[in-house]
Amino acid sequence: MENIFSSFWNRNRIIFKSFLIGILILLLLIPTVFIQNLVSERQERQSQAVSEVSAKWASQQTLGGPTIVVPYQEAVTTEDGKHSIEKKFAYFLPDQLSIHSVIIPEKRYRGIYQVVVYATELQISGSLDSLRFADMNINEDKILWNEAAVFFDISDVRGLKDEVNITVNQIPINLVPGKFANPQFKNALSGLLPAPLANAHGSLAFSMSLKLKGSENLLFLPMGKQTDISIKSSWNSPSFIGNYLPDTRQINDSGFAANWKVLYLNRNFPQQWKDRIYDLSPFAFGVNLIVPVDAYQQTTRSVKYAILCIVLTFTAFFLIELLYSRSIHPLQYILVGVALCIFYTLLLSFSEYIGFNFSYLIAAAATILLISWYVKSILQSSKMALFIAALLLAMYGFIFTLIQLEDYALLIGSIGLFITLAMVMYFSRKVKWTS
Repeated sequence: MENIFSSFWNRNRIIFKSFLIGILILLLLIPTVFIQNLVSERQERQSQAVSEVSAKWASQQTLGGPTIVVPYQEAVTTEDGKHSIEKKFAYFLPDQLSIHSVIIPEKRYRGIYQVVVYATELQISGSLDSLRFADMNINEDKILWNEAAVFFDISDVRGLKDEVNITVNQIPINLVPGKFANPQFKNALSGLLPAPLANAHGSLAFSMSLKLKGSENLLFLPMGKQTDISIKSSWNSPSFIGNYLPDTRQINDSGFAANWKVLYLNRNFPQQWKDRIYDLSPFAFGVNLIVPVDAYQQTTRSVKYAILCIVLTFTAFFLIELLYSRSIHPLQYILVGVALCIFYTLLLSFSEYIGFNFSYLIAAAATILLISWYVKSILQSSKMALFIAALLLAMYGFIFTLIQLEDYALLIGSIGLFITLAMVMYFSRKVKWTS
């Protein structure tokens, strides 16, 4: 019986060894899952650091306005037939709105995490042709002129650095939070419209200066019939976000400049309305001062190629066993696989301090040297050690290229895998799988 089993093992040992290697590969995928969870955990800690700094500085800012809101009285009949007088609101947006913003970025640190904050100076101007109550069938006798107000919405008022004043037809109006709340603008800055302005039937020209702090994003709402936005900054890696992309933009090492022109035809809320609430937030647009390289995202992408690294390395070891009659113990496979997994922890830990590219170089060099030294020790062959070193160098170089070429990663990756498979098939074409 023992002789039969020994004979069966000798005839099929290559197949059994290949199955064993396959099982080892599957087992080594478990540490890669833990590594991915570790990357996610560190990324979450970075998000918490951003939130903590933003909470003390100011969060992302979204600006909307100015808007003139005029209350009026309207007779209504309830379901039970009773008559009553209710106060409602009419909203008037500017016909021309122009905003010029200069963003001054600043890097803050929470522990090892970098957070981008900014201060901005805004020059806002424009005009509103007239308050056309007749277009909304509002009887001017029912208008509460003494409660007419101008509103300017700022998402996080903690970022204000000075008093906020708007000049309307050369009359200054101080804007304060929460004084004249209405259903559309519950938390916006507001100021009472003086009687000469409230009763005016002509054009209303306005202007204001604003100093504001914020974090990461600066967004605007297209409140004008024509809204012109221009932004300049020394930050050289902006991301233009929101419902509209800039019409023109310039980005270079010294910073960026971008300009938007948005018409009321490009959105689905009107220039004036009454007794209704619109959700304006989906139409916000602007810029995000992103950190140029997110090491966590790149590390996550590199971990996804862990299965490729392990399979190719183990395949090379297996072919060495077959073609050169060298014996490699399963435990030695495991140690090499663990070294391949530790590469990602080295990459993650170093990238938090010196950036992804240098970290990748250090982690790859350390892993290649370690595995090459180990191969030379167990196989007693400098030639085999150099072969494994060259294989790992090509593999890590290929993966680094895929990470950098985001748009062409699938194409280059597919071609690389096809060439790799062809090479494996070429070297294994004469292998006798049974003795």
